[in-house]
Amino acid sequence: MGFVYSEVFIALADLNYGTLVDFYQSLFQQEPTVVIPNVYAEFQLIGLRLGIFNPKADHQLEFQAASSGGMSLCLEVTNLEDAIAHLMQLGYPPPGTITTASHGREIYAYDPAGNRLILHQATKK
Repeated sequence: MGFVYSEVFIALADLNYGTLVDFYQSLFQQEPTVVIPNVYAEFQLIGLRLGIFNPKADHQLEFQAASSGGMSLCLEVTNLEDAIAHLMQLGYPPPGTITTASHGREIYAYDPAGNRLILHQATKK
């Protein structure tokens, strides 16, 4: 059956977070709907949710890699372990370990073309 996801969106990582947020704010002519200063901004658009974030220090090289760059396909999952097991069945196990952020637990994985997937399970409130 695979894993269950509740949302899919695109996220852009950039060390010049503020410049990127300003650019998209001007491009879309709207304020972000979610803002965590110097960490994360999110724009809710018709048919697209775009998140922009400043990667943590221990992830910065990941988002500068030529193979995957700063764009990620983010999959909000209901159970992170099930999502990891599904990727393993497909033959694409995540190379790293689960990390914990203020918004929940996540792990990076890659599709056959090397595009980054961020599987994320939100913290239960």
